[in-house]
Amino acid sequence: MALRDRAGRREATYRLLSAFLIAPMLLIFQAKAEELKVWRHGIVEPNSDAGFVFMASKGGFAEKQGLTIEIVQFKGDPLALRALLAGELDSYEGSPGAPILAGSRGADIKIAGCYWPVMTYEIYSKQSLNSVADLKGKTLAISSPGSQPDVMVRAVLDKYNIPASQVSFSVLGSDSDRFKALAAGIVDAAADPLDYMPLAKANGIKRLLDAGEELPNYIKRCITVSGKTLKDRRDDLPRFLAAEMNALRFALDHRDKEVSLANEVTRRKPDDERAAFLFDEAKRVSAVDPTMPIPTEKLAWMRDLLLKAGNLKSSVDIKTLVDDGPREVALKLVRQ
Repeated sequence: MALRDRAGRREATYRLLSAFLIAPMLLIFQAKAEELKVWRHGIVEPNSDAGFVFMASKGGFAEKQGLTIEIVQFKGDPLALRALLAGELDSYEGSPGAPILAGSRGADIKIAGCYWPVMTYEIYSKQSLNSVADLKGKTLAISSPGSQPDVMVRAVLDKYNIPASQVSFSVLGSDSDRFKALAAGIVDAAADPLDYMPLAKANGIKRLLDAGEELPNYIKRCITVSGKTLKDRRDDLPRFLAAEMNALRFALDHRDKEVSLANEVTRRKPDDERAAFLFDEAKRVSAVDPTMPIPTEKLAWMRDLLLKAGNLKSSVDIKTLVDDGPREVALKLVRQ
């Protein structure tokens, strides 16, 4: 009985000591968590590039900059842009086409950096189509007006002098929706990312055109912020950009981790080859640039394209739509 009592007293003492030791540590961890500022970032539904897109938020890079990044997903660029303008986001990434259109109408937005300056998109089609000219009279799946698939397709048609009126457009929101419609024979062609190439081969679908080769000035992805973000979170924006820069550099240097994260986010099996395929192609053509340049000449080309296609009703000075200041600060943070 005495032994049992002594053992009980020792156990109680250990528990008390543990409580005294652990409690301060928990308070420290809680304090650190409370110090992190939330940054709400919008993206278009991720695909095989998810490892690049999510690395900053899931790889610990945001925390090193005093932030925690909350990712909000949207079906298309225009929806993410509306959320940004409504104050629901601090930033979003997508095609610069939608911000150019919105900026021309007076929207208070700025492009803060473009980390995917190369187009990695394709036009896929049925086997019966052999050239862009064969799209005349056919149904082509795109996304909403101003979105990347929409602007890219119109740029291709313009290059080949094919009036958009001679093509029937089917507006389908996500990449997978467009590809499924093509695979099912509902449409004749579809604009989809490069990583759908393995699926295309498996489904008897052909690549009709490589947009990256055809449109070297087309920018795939930029990060856009609102005037409200620039005003209220001027100090946090460079830290967000620095977190993204460090994450992108890490992703490019760690293929297995980038591919693994992409499969995790998209809930694909480890043997799914799409993410690895995209990574290798992105590296091959230097599609991802961690320094996030703002290529105003390319943006001006896209503005002119939108004007020619009729999406943009009047021209806009690209310099009024960009702010390189936060990016310059971010580059200094990255070097520290």
